[in-house]
Amino acid sequence: MAPTKGRIPLDADGRFSGYASVFNRRDDGGDVVMPGAFARSLARRRNRIRMLFQHDPKEPVGIWDSLVEDGHGLFVAGHLVPGVERADALRRLIGEGALDGLSIGFRTVRATKANGLRQLWQIDLYEISIVTFPMLEDARIARPDLATGAAIAAATQSIRN
Repeated sequence: MAPTKGRIPLDADGRFSGYASVFNRRDDGGDVVMPGAFARSLARRRNRIRMLFQHDPKEPVGIWDSLVEDGHGLFVAGHLVPGVERADALRRLIGEGALDGLSIGFRTVRATKANGLRQLWQIDLYEISIVTFPMLEDARIARPDLATGAAIAAATQSIRN
C-alpha cells in the first residue's frame, strides 16, 4: 500500500530527518533562534546531543547521525534504536503520521530582547526531542519530499566543514 500524504515512511533502520529549529521564527514561548546560534555548541557537543522523547532524560530513543545548521535552521537526521520499547512505538507513530514534532533542549548563552521577543544568538544545545506539541510549529520531522532540499544543504555543509 502506498503511503498516504500524512505518513512519514521510515527506512528499515528507523531513520528520519527534519528541522529541530527554524531561524527567525517566533515560538510559543516568545523565543526567536537567530542564524548561527548553534555553531559553537555543535562544534563542541556534536556527538553528545541526545535524542529523547518529550524532553525526558529517562526516555532516550535514538541517535542523531547528523546535525547541520543551514540557511533555514537546524537540520537533523537520526535513527531510532531498535529493541527500545519507546523507540519501537515511535517508529510506528511517526510512520503513520501520528507524531512529527521536534523540540530543542538548551541553555541560553547569549540573548537580547527586541519587540517583546527574546532573540537567541548563542545557545548550548544538549538534546533534541521527538514531541507531540513542539513550541515552534515548523520544528517537524519532514516528509521525504520536503527533506530532499534540506538533505542536499546538509551534505553540502558537511563537505565544507
